[in-house]
Amino acid sequence: MGIPVFILAGLLVHCVFLVSIFEIYFSSPLVHGMTPQQTLLLPPAKRLVLFVADGLRADSLYELNSNNMPQAPYLRGILENNGSWGISHTRVPTESRPGHVALIAGFYEDVSAVAKGWKENPVEFDSVFNESKYTWSWGSPDILPMFAKGATGDHVYTFCYTAESEDFGAQDAAELDMWVFDHVKSFFNSSRSNQTLFSALNEDKVILFLHLLGIDTNGHAHRPNSREYKENIKKVDEGVKEIALMIDNFYGNDGKTAFILTSDHGMTDWGTHGAGHPSETLTPLIVWGAGVNYPQKVTSQFFEDNFLQEWKLENLKRLDVNQADIAPLMASLIGVPFPLNSVGTLPLEYLNNSAHFKAESMFTNAVQILEQFKVKMSHKKETTLSFLFTPFKPLSDSEQINFLKKARLYIQQQKYDEAVSLCKTLINLALEGLSYYHTYDRLFLGLSIAVSFVGWTAYVILVIIKTYTNLTKTIQANKESTVLFYSFAFVGMIIAFFLLIQTSPWTYYIYCLLPVPVWYAVVRELPVIQDLAANLLSLHISQTVGFLLVCTLGIEILVFSFFYRSALTIGLLLFAGWPVITQLWVQAKTTTLIWILLCVLLAVFPLMPVVGREPNIPLVIAAGLLTLLISCFSLASPCNSKNKYRNNEDLKVHFYQMLSVTLSTYVVSSTHDSLKNKQGLPILNQIISWMTLVSSSVLPLLSPTFLFQRLFSILLSLMSTYLLLSTGYEALFPLVLSGLMFVWISMEQEALQHYGLSLKPKLAVFNFTCATDITQFRQLHLDDVRRAFFFVFFIVTAFFGTGNIASVNSFDPASVYCFLTVFSPFMMGGLLLLKVVIPFVLVSCAFEAVQVTTQLSSKRVCSWSLPMKTGL
Repeated sequence: MGIPVFILAGLLVHCVFLVSIFEIYFSSPLVHGMTPQQTLLLPPAKRLVLFVADGLRADSLYELNSNNMPQAPYLRGILENNGSWGISHTRVPTESRPGHVALIAGFYEDVSAVAKGWKENPVEFDSVFNESKYTWSWGSPDILPMFAKGATGDHVYTFCYTAESEDFGAQDAAELDMWVFDHVKSFFNSSRSNQTLFSALNEDKVILFLHLLGIDTNGHAHRPNSREYKENIKKVDEGVKEIALMIDNFYGNDGKTAFILTSDHGMTDWGTHGAGHPSETLTPLIVWGAGVNYPQKVTSQFFEDNFLQEWKLENLKRLDVNQADIAPLMASLIGVPFPLNSVGTLPLEYLNNSAHFKAESMFTNAVQILEQFKVKMSHKKETTLSFLFTPFKPLSDSEQINFLKKARLYIQQQKYDEAVSLCKTLINLALEGLSYYHTYDRLFLGLSIAVSFVGWTAYVILVIIKTYTNLTKTIQANKESTVLFYSFAFVGMIIAFFLLIQTSPWTYYIYCLLPVPVWYAVVRELPVIQDLAANLLSLHISQTVGFLLVCTLGIEILVFSFFYRSALTIGLLLFAGWPVITQLWVQAKTTTLIWILLCVLLAVFPLMPVVGREPNIPLVIAAGLLTLLISCFSLASPCNSKNKYRNNEDLKVHFYQMLSVTLSTYVVSSTHDSLKNKQGLPILNQIISWMTLVSSSVLPLLSPTFLFQRLFSILLSLMSTYLLLSTGYEALFPLVLSGLMFVWISMEQEALQHYGLSLKPKLAVFNFTCATDITQFRQLHLDDVRRAFFFVFFIVTAFFGTGNIASVNSFDPASVYCFLTVFSPFMMGGLLLLKVVIPFVLVSCAFEAVQVTTQLSSKRVCSWSLPMKTGL
């Protein structure tokens, strides 16, 4: 296999590996074809008002302020005198769309929705809104349309403000909530002169949905402990009070309105959400009105947290629910069918109704979830050979019938408590069964991918050894083994036939057939394997064991760094000792000292708090000034004055980059001050930011082609953009990382000379434009494995050095305020991705320089690093 074909094959295989993660672990849990289930008894409420305070934490609402007064007096009075309360436990990802889907549709969103910015419906689903007779909703254009889009018929109406209104730099984001309250009031006022609308509002099964985004926006912009966030809660409290009184008056205080206030997710102290911290997953739930229990006094109640004492609510019964449980609660209160895809369990303790109504409602809930289980089981049974199908034994057909008959009998005999208990057991079993069939093929597909993964890794290693080392004998081109080819082809045909008769999805063919060509390629390299085994057996046992131990330690540090950033600190400190252990310091004392210093400095970053928790603009400004100081020093450096700039054009490029860094530093400071004073993002700052972003990708191409000059030009361009995306200490990270990369290039030259592999080239005059003599490329040495490991480790450090940016929770909108402040998930996500990529580019450029200056083909060490990165 030629190198281009090998690279193409590698890209395809890795694409399959990447896509398989979503196919196997994050596929949609939804099924279709169920029959709607509805309690036939008269519901307690004719209408329901749902308030969702986006981004509202449970503790922010329930806690008392410094004066021992409630943050939300009206809602506090409701939970103490008129309704029931508790905590709604959300699930990861704690984002707006998944949270609203769980609240209104009753199921937990699959990850595929993130590809559409949490806005559109990747799959159609049922919701309480869809089952209602009429739903009117007011709020954000990011949330409301998805429920109207999926509704059958024309009965879900939305009233949204413009997307431009969602501005993190606005004077007062609470105006978004005021807009909602004002438009609801004008809507009801207009209905008095509109007989059609008036009649519709007086129908049964009506839902009014108020989406309140101001709290979330203020939390992102100013943090949850800020005055703005707490003032917004008070305004929401006042708005809820006014709306509740207005609706009661509109309907003549008929006592047929139920009210629910909750939140889609919480927020961390540093103004982010998306992960599973309690501040993100614990949201308030207050329910009052028709059909809702009054506050229940208790003398004691136990919860693992200590919130009850902190909130002074220990004497009022706290009723916790899962977020998806709110959908069946709403359906039960107004008497609509439970959402078809709901996996929520009706929280009976919130209901103030007869035992018969509760038992019937719970029976309906159980049948609705059981319907999903039956459809899921039927789909899986149809696509699995009968002799291979393993049913979920606790809910066989006979067991299902037995459960339903027994529950119905209990209800007829008025044994309502027994019926409720049996229905809860049935619900739990049905949910377990849903999970069982949803993950039915996970082991099978996972093993197929694992076999392909191991085979591909083995093949890459064999190709490297065969092509770039002297570990194997010269192998003549052998004739293709016909028997071997037809054997693997036969295996492939059996797998394909097996999948065909099961009518498996087309993606299953890719995952299950991939191991066949991969392992065929491995087996074809059997002579290489035999030579490699002979070489390994000839080595001294202590050398082999020592090498394996070092490799294992290095890989373990990399793996642990994905969970504990401090592992990177340990690795960097070990790196600092590398020149001492290998005696490199003897021939390069100054370079070694700088190496140790920069390794120690870089090791500090993984110990720092995650980026965005504590904004520190002075540090960003300091990073910009330090960059300018280094740039001036590089111009004045006498050792580089001879060949650094060949003409005035090169000087112009360098000065323009310095100007760009200066402007970036100014824009960061100016934008921060403007937003702090609630004056918005200055248009001039925005223009400069976008121009800097565009120019940063072009200017390095115009710089001198000498090694360090080209690398330094890349650093200056990327730093100007990185400064604009920084909010704190992370602005210093690329400087320290780049410094270490420059020293790494020099250290590799010393290592090359130390091991006698090549003469030490003059880096100061090394020019990328000079034609590379391929005859000077050397074979791989054992030290190249170490070099490849350094590259992988630095890449991981670039990714996790300033925080776990792999987590949605690490996304801080403040990082992009120099570019835009209006909410735009794709634009903001793209800028965040750029911020993540910049340290990667610095490491990759340095690694390319290492390969070229150590007279090694770019493909060789990259090939060594491929199995390492694949393994991670």
